[in-house]
Amino acid sequence: MSRYGAMYGPDYTFLGVDRCDLGDPASYEGADVVILGAPFDGGTSHRPGARFGPQALRQACYLPHDGSRPSLALRVDGLKDLRVLDAGDVECYSGDVEGSLQAIEDAVHRIAASGAVPLVLGGDHTIALPDARGTARAHLPGRTSMIHFDAHADTGDITFGHLYGHGQPMRRLIESGAIRGDRFLQIGLRGYWPEPETLSWMAGQRMRSYEMTEIVARGLDEVLTEASAIALDECDQIFLSVDIDVCDPGHAPGTGTPEPGGLTARQLLDAVRRLCYELPVAGMELVEVAPPYDHADITAFLGNRVILEALSAMARRRKDDEGGPRWDPRQPLLDGR
Repeated sequence: MSRYGAMYGPDYTFLGVDRCDLGDPASYEGADVVILGAPFDGGTSHRPGARFGPQALRQACYLPHDGSRPSLALRVDGLKDLRVLDAGDVECYSGDVEGSLQAIEDAVHRIAASGAVPLVLGGDHTIALPDARGTARAHLPGRTSMIHFDAHADTGDITFGHLYGHGQPMRRLIESGAIRGDRFLQIGLRGYWPEPETLSWMAGQRMRSYEMTEIVARGLDEVLTEASAIALDECDQIFLSVDIDVCDPGHAPGTGTPEPGGLTARQLLDAVRRLCYELPVAGMELVEVAPPYDHADITAFLGNRVILEALSAMARRRKDDEGGPRWDPRQPLLDGR
């Protein structure tokens, strides 16, 4: 029996885009992006609730859910200028961690192998393991890098007696060989975890982590430029992982492990727009939106806009690659191009 396609909650797609069936390759043939829900929070160590994230992210918008979203800044419609489909949700069970992760990986791999970009709506950050591994499997070994926005490194080893959880996926990814440690860029780290032993392991993998103090001192723009250069060195494509708790809890309260002192919503939106325009993004995830702790849908709205910024930037990249004038992602488009 298939473990993907059924919706966890009301049966609607992301802002009204067309539905596809991963069991029927013809239904997503020629797609540019396939959205996939992964309503899994069985790896949460603090506050559960991210299983409701995909449902909230799909419908968090005050505009009509008509499968269209023209970008004011970029003069493209990410939902129209790209062929964006929604494959529904992978069936995930908190009591079946390994089975759920395998089902997610298989679904992501099907999408990536078809030539489309898998865009996964989480779920807690445990799903980074199957999301990035499923994407990397569709490309040459060792040629996919990771840019990871998060308050936390997620490089723990064994927690509560388990190898899999939302504090460990990045270690498991590197151990699996899906992503090289020296092409693993982390942006927004802060707080009081992980412990020295884990930091030593990270240093041994030659990971590059940009803690918030460094970002404030150097500027986010300079950090993104440096991280992008490292990510593309000896790699052909990028997997972009966005944990919504990279933002300060004042901007994203609805998350399981909030950490004060993070990015603003504006910084995250601009960063995602820039990276998805400048870099060959092969896969993306947006995780740790936990609606039970949200206020006035602040976090769900931000997550929805992160996804739209990514899609709009991909659409603009394609338009410019086809002969349009190149765009500086730090400048608005106000001349109608």
